[in-house]
Amino acid sequence: MMNNLLPDERIDDLHRNNYKIIQNTKKFCFGMDAVLLSDFAKVKAGENALDLGTGTGIIPILLEAKTKGKHFSALEIQEESADMARRSVELNQLQDKIDVVIGDIKEASKIFGGASFDVITTNPPYMTENHGLINPNMQMAIARHELLCSLDDIIRESSKVLKNNGRFYMVHRPFRLIEIINTLSLYKLEVKRMRFVHPYINKEPNMVLIEAIKGAKSMVKIESPLIVYERANVYKKDINEIYGYEE
Repeated sequence: MMNNLLPDERIDDLHRNNYKIIQNTKKFCFGMDAVLLSDFAKVKAGENALDLGTGTGIIPILLEAKTKGKHFSALEIQEESADMARRSVELNQLQDKIDVVIGDIKEASKIFGGASFDVITTNPPYMTENHGLINPNMQMAIARHELLCSLDDIIRESSKVLKNNGRFYMVHRPFRLIEIINTLSLYKLEVKRMRFVHPYINKEPNMVLIEAIKGAKSMVKIESPLIVYERANVYKKDINEIYGYEE
């Protein structure tokens, strides 16, 4: 497999089931948000899950390692990222469990059909086109800014492909929380769980993990906050456990 690596690519250990992932050091690599989402999301035995905007496939690979889900699909519009995801699936011999599909999130319901999945996960672009500077590296720009799809596109298509009572999991930024909740509600997805992620115990949250259920009644549980760092460059115990690091 090492011979199949392209220039600037590397293989990283995921510390789960001896799984590994291919990444390009000059392009967008997965971050902590994807790892935290894979821990927050629940995929039960026999369930089928879809990851929207999968990038290099980190979320479905981790979910396959952590859960008893039946099958995982991954949708990605960028061919280069999808190719890396497919090669990572092959590297881990997960071809029977994970499918990587090249396609547009805005067309997800046409690609997969309505009411096709029990679970949706997504780590979407956090910024609209009007938020901050857009990275000149197009792959990074697409991952960070809503250039190819909007929050509305993601939630609308998620609602379409989810079965009734299906679960939707997202990681996002707290500053867009009201917009997120309103959009979820518009498409009959009711927030049931939220967990805020703080870099330090005395700092405001910079991420929020959200679970919504299609067709559910309105009632939400706010889970205890997740604190990332004990001190500079030292993860708290919960983070080490989520990553699968040995202490």
